[in-house]
Amino acid sequence: MGILLRPLRLLLLVLLGVVAPPVAMGERLLMSKSLNACQQESSFTASLFNVIYTPSNGTATVQMSVTSSIEGKVIFDVAISAYGYQFLRRTLDPCDMNLGGLCPMVAGKNTFTFNWNIDKSAAEQVPSIAYNIPDLDAAVRIYVNRTTANAGTPGESVACLEAAISNGKTVNLLGVKWATAIIAGLALLSSAIVNGLGHFNAAAHVAANSLSLFSYFQAQAMIGLTSVHLPPIVQAWTLNFQWSMGIIHMTVIRNICTWYQRATGGTPSDVFNALSTVSVQVAKRSLDGMADRLVKRGDIKVGTGAYIVYGIQRVAFQSKIESTNLFMTGLIFFYILIIATIIAVSAFKGICELCVRYKWTNKFLEFRNGWKTILKGILFRLALIAYPQMSILCLWEFTQVDSAAEVVLAVFVFLSLSLVLLWGASRLICIARRSVSLHKNPAYILFADPKVLNKWGFLYIQFRASAYYFIFPTLGYVLTKSMLIAFGQHSSRGIAQAVGLILIEAAALISASVMRPWMDKSTNSFNIAICSVNFLNAICLLIFTNVLGAPGLTVGIFSIVLFILNATFSLILLIMLIVSTAITFTRKDPDARYQIMADDRASFVKSMPQLTTTTIELDALAATARGDKYGVDSRFDDEAEALHRDSRRRIGGRNVSTSPSLYNRSGSSLA
Repeated sequence: MGILLRPLRLLLLVLLGVVAPPVAMGERLLMSKSLNACQQESSFTASLFNVIYTPSNGTATVQMSVTSSIEGKVIFDVAISAYGYQFLRRTLDPCDMNLGGLCPMVAGKNTFTFNWNIDKSAAEQVPSIAYNIPDLDAAVRIYVNRTTANAGTPGESVACLEAAISNGKTVNLLGVKWATAIIAGLALLSSAIVNGLGHFNAAAHVAANSLSLFSYFQAQAMIGLTSVHLPPIVQAWTLNFQWSMGIIHMTVIRNICTWYQRATGGTPSDVFNALSTVSVQVAKRSLDGMADRLVKRGDIKVGTGAYIVYGIQRVAFQSKIESTNLFMTGLIFFYILIIATIIAVSAFKGICELCVRYKWTNKFLEFRNGWKTILKGILFRLALIAYPQMSILCLWEFTQVDSAAEVVLAVFVFLSLSLVLLWGASRLICIARRSVSLHKNPAYILFADPKVLNKWGFLYIQFRASAYYFIFPTLGYVLTKSMLIAFGQHSSRGIAQAVGLILIEAAALISASVMRPWMDKSTNSFNIAICSVNFLNAICLLIFTNVLGAPGLTVGIFSIVLFILNATFSLILLIMLIVSTAITFTRKDPDARYQIMADDRASFVKSMPQLTTTTIELDALAATARGDKYGVDSRFDDEAEALHRDSRRRIGGRNVSTSPSLYNRSGSSLA
C-alpha cells in the first residue's frame, strides 16, 4: 500500500503546486527566448532574441542578433497581449535609446543589448494572471515601420516579428509523468496478484478500473497529437501523458532509430542539432495561416528559414524526439514491454516452482498449472492496451515514409495487432453464443472455463456477461479515433479532427449512458464519467480551432478550464483507484466489498474447482468416446471443432441440451 501511496502524494503535491497560485516562488518575471516572423517577405529577421522583464525594477533586458536589409530610420511599434487581450502598446524610437546600428538602420548583421525602462503606468497594465498561470499564452509583436519625412511619424511596415512570452512556470512536469505511470502500472500488477490469490471479483474490478484509467490517459495524449493549434497550457498538460503512447525520449533509443533509418535508406531529420542557428515555431493561433499552407512531413521550413511543427510533429519536438524517429520509438518501447512481460512471467513461474520445491509456499496453483495460457492472455491484453498507440503511429507512418523498411514494419504491426484483436473478438462471440445455445447464459462458459477466462478474459471481463459483444464497438472507437488523428494532420487548423472527435466522443458517451455495458453500477459510473470528460475535451478542441470566431480571451479561458478539469479529474480517478487497490490488500475477503453481479460470474468461477475427480474422469471418457481432444491445453483451441461437435448433437432438428451439473471445465458434456 505504501508503494502505491508514494506516487499519489507526489502527484498531489505537483497538481496543488500547479493549480494553486504561488505565494513565495521567487521574483516575478516575464521572458522570451524565441522570435518568429509574422509577415511575409520580412526585411528584418532575428537569429537571437532574449527578453527578460522584471516588474520589481520595471526594466526589460533585451538581447538581439538581427539581419536586416533595411536602410534608414525606423520606429518599433510594440504590442504585448495575453490570452488575446492586448494590455500594452508602445512606440519606440531607437534613436531615443541610443542604439547604434538601428538609428539609422544599417543593412547587414548586428547584435544589440539594451535595457528598456517600462514606466509604472504601463507595468500596472500587466494582469497578475500573467505572472501566476503556468504555460502563459502571451506574445509580444513588434512592427518595424519606416519613418516618413516628418520626423518620427510611422510609415510603411517593413517587418513584423513575434515572440512568445513565458513566466518560467509549466505544467509539463516529470513528477506527474512518473506518478501517473507508476500508479497505473502498479494497479494493473496488483490486479494480477489479487487474481492469483483467488479474489476474482476484486481483481476484476481493479483491472477494469485500471484499464479505463489507462485509456483516459491515452485520450489526453491524443488531444496533444491532433493538428489543432493548442494553447501552451494544453500542449504542456497533454505532454504529461505521452508516455502512454510510447513517446518517451531516451538517447539510446534515438541512436538506434537513427541508425536503422539510415541503414534502410531513409534520411533522418536533424532539427535539434540545428537549434543553435535556426528556430522552431510551434504552431499556434497566430501562425494559423502559415501552417495551413504546409502539406507534408515534419522539418518544414518557412520563408524565414525557421522550422514549424504542429500535431504529431509538435509532440515529437516537445518530447525531444526527431520526427523521423517517432514511429520507431513507439514501436521499440512496445517490443520492450512485450519482452519484459514474457521474462517477468517466466521468472515468476520459476520462483513459484522453487517455492513449492522447498516447501516455502504452495500458492498460485492455477498460475503454475496454466501459466502459458495466462501468459498468452497477458500478451493479448498488452496488445489491446497498445492498440491506440500503434494504430496512430503506424497509420501516420504511411503518410511520412521515413524509409521503405519502416513502412513495411508499420504495415506488419498494424495488420498483426488488428487481426489478432479482431480474431480474438470473433472467438469471443462464438464462445458466448455457444454458451447461450447450451446453457441459455453467456456467462457459463465465459467464466467457468479457466482457459477461456485466462486467454480471452481481457476482451470481456470488464463488461457484464450479456454485453460481451461490446468489445467490437470498443475496437471500432479506437480505430476510428486513430485514423482521424493519423490521417487528419493536414486538415485546416485541425477543424476536421475537432468535429470528428466531437461526433466520436458523443457516440461513445451516448452508448455508455444508454447501454451501460460494464460489469456493475460503480464501474459504469467510472467509465461514463471518463466519456463525459472526453466529450468536453473535444468541445474545447473545436473552440481552439477558431472556427467559431471566439476571441483570444475566450480561448485562453477554455484552455485553463480544460487543464483544471482534467488535472482534477485525473487526481480523483487516481485516488479512487489507489483506495480500491489498497482495500483489496488490507481486507481479509476483498470480494465481499463488491456487490454480487447480475450475471453471477463469481459462482461460475468458484464452482469449477469443486468438481469431483469422478466427474472430470467421466467427462474425459466421454470426450474420448466422441473422438474429441480433451485436456487443459485443448479447451476451445479449435472453435470450429467445438461448433461441429455442437451441431452433431442436434439430431433430427432436436437440440440435445446438456445438464449444467455434467458440464466440465472445458465445456464438454456427457451427452
